[in-house]
Amino acid sequence: QVQLQESGPGLVKPSQTLSLTCTVTGSSITTDYYYWSWVRQPPNKGLEWIGYINFAGITYYSPALKSRTSISRDTSKNQFTLRVESATPEDTAVYYCTRGRLIDYWGQGTQVTVSS
Repeated sequence: QVQLQESGPGLVKPSQTLSLTCTVTGSSITTDYYYWSWVRQPPNKGLEWIGYINFAGITYYSPALKSRTSISRDTSKNQFTLRVESATPEDTAVYYCTRGRLIDYWGQGTQVTVSS
């Protein structure tokens, strides 16, 4: 059974770095052709795709967030991590980690609020 679990601080101060980790069980993040993404949903808005890291460790980001975003991985722990620098209140959202270019698994989501 594939499970994804987001973890990280629920409150981040403006200008600080937002950092979330996704722990994957039941599927290896290095298995060929899997893509591992971060998606977020701000309050009262639709889903926004942030970026991915794929099975080979290659990353790609939304142009809107590329300048502030990085995704890395720890293959020994089967985890991948999102970092968003210089956070603003507009980064307040529920953040999800997902599997697949056509998403087949989602984490349960974690609320992150950017506020002083």
